[in-house]
Parts: sequence; C-alpha cells; structure tokens
Amino acid sequence: MQLIVTAINKDYANISAVRNVSFQINSGDIFALLGPNGAGKSSIIRMLVGMTRPDSGSIMVSYQHEHYDHVPRRLLGYLPEDRGLYPDKSIEKNLLYLAQLHGLSKPKALQEMAHWLDIFELTDRRHEDLKQLSKGNQQKVQLIAAVLHRPALVILDEPFSGLDPLNQEKVVEFLKALKAQGMTVILSAHQMAMVEKLADHMLLMAQGRVILAGTLATIKQQAAPQRQIQISCTEPVTIGQLQQWLPGLSIEQQHATRFLLKLNAEQRVSATLQQLLQHLELTQVEMQTADLHQLYLSAMAQHQLTEQA
Repeated sequence: MQLIVTAINKDYANISAVRNVSFQINSGDIFALLGPNGAGKSSIIRMLVGMTRPDSGSIMVSYQHEHYDHVPRRLLGYLPEDRGLYPDKSIEKNLLYLAQLHGLSKPKALQEMAHWLDIFELTDRRHEDLKQLSKGNQQKVQLIAAVLHRPALVILDEPFSGLDPLNQEKVVEFLKALKAQGMTVILSAHQMAMVEKLADHMLLMAQGRVILAGTLATIKQQAAPQRQIQISCTEPVTIGQLQQWLPGLSIEQQHATRFLLKLNAEQRVSATLQQLLQHLELTQVEMQTADLHQLYLSAMAQHQLTEQA
C-alpha cells in the first residue's frame, strides 16, 4: 500500500490542527509520526482512516491498482490511543470477535491467534479475562487485535505504552516481522530509541506543521546539531587551558582527563585536533553522533525560538 498526502490542512473552530502537510509512505515502509501532544499527529491519522476529511489538500491511497481518498477499513489494522477491548472477556473471545468482524472465518481466526499469542508468550493465558492481565500484557493483546486479519496498513498509536524495556524490544521485533510480511506501518510514539531502530522515514511535527522530514540520515543533516568530539588525554588539564588553545569552542568536562568538544558548522574537526595535538597527547578521540532523541529536542528548541522571534 502506498499513501501520498499533498498539502493537507485541517481546522477545528479557531485552531489550525494541520497546516500544509505533505508526505509519502511507500509499501512496506515503517513510517513514524513524531511530535508533542497537540502537534497534529492524531488529526492526520483521523484523516488517513476517513474519520474526518481534510479542509484542503488531498490524500491518495493506492493498493493493488485501486485508488482511494482514505484507507478502507478492510485494509486497516488500527491501535488507537484510547484502547477498546472488553475487560470482562477472555483474550481468546476478544480476539476471535474482532477477527470475525474483519471477515475471518473462525478456523482462520484461531490459526492467526495461535501464531501471535505464541510470539507474545500469551498462549497459556488465552482463557484469562483481559482485566486479569497486567497493563503490558493487555497492550500485547491490543497489538495482536490490530494485525490478526493481516491488514495492508497498520496504524499504531503509542504501541510501547505500558511496556517494560524487555517487552518494548519484543514489540520492535513484532514490527519488524510486520514489515517482513509486506505490511505498511504508521507509528506514533514518544520512545525515540525504539523509533530510531524501526523507522524508514519519519515526520516531526509541531503546532500542526512539519518541522523535519525524511530518513534518519536526512533529518540529521536538516537538524544540523553541533558535531561533538569526545577526547581523552594523558595528563589532567583545565577547561580554561582548553579554551585558551581552542578559542570559541564549547567544551564540557566529563573527567579530569576527558572532555566533550562541541563544534559549530564553521569549526573543522581536523583543524581542532591538530591544534590540540600541539599542546596535549591524546589517548582517545571519538566522534559523538546525535541520536533521534537529541535531534528531536534540538529541532523542538529551534522551533520554539523561531515562534518567539
């Protein structure tokens, strides 16, 4: 399934929820929608699934030579922010009911259920009521419910919510398995480390607008955070000495012999190290690469400064 979103806008009363947003999701991609609460992510999801329409712009969904202006329900697996299973029913009854709503026969539903329950290690608990499960295990059942019918597109709103680190990693493997099976995934999450492991492309939003978009490598170029070098030297040295040798450089001391040098766009790594080597013997030099969490914070801070200007 391919989605092409072109210049969509959506207003609610006097609030501009989505402003001139465009992006493309290719078949088999894992696409991340990122941003703080109120950024417009949920509004975009509602438009993609046909719960509401854009005020302007267009959405084109292509699947097996057919075209739609939103994702048809039969092709969609959806984990909403507000979960919707039945707490007084067993795992099996919940999943069987939802699978049959999507048109699966009972034998096929039981087959799919067995597959996913085994992956999430819930097979022995299939007859327990949902309310007896931990929040993390309830989340696993919700994820299974979203994919039982093998949809072409899966939209997951905060799939890591309520999960400990071990189970977060299981969800990462679950999403990789969906991709391997050819499903397209749209992911909205606040756990940047998990998103960084998964997303082929991502869209960072704030106040309804796109702040950054592209692959992780592209976003790193767009965000242009400070390049950072961690150095270790043989003898203790002070920040004052380093600042004297490297005027204009931002320096953070981590240990008596270990420092973090932060370079701006004009400062060259090679020239900086050559200058240092005139005064110090270095035992270690390591380039520090900004992760998605740092890029996110940097982009949001820059956006706030722009809004205040």
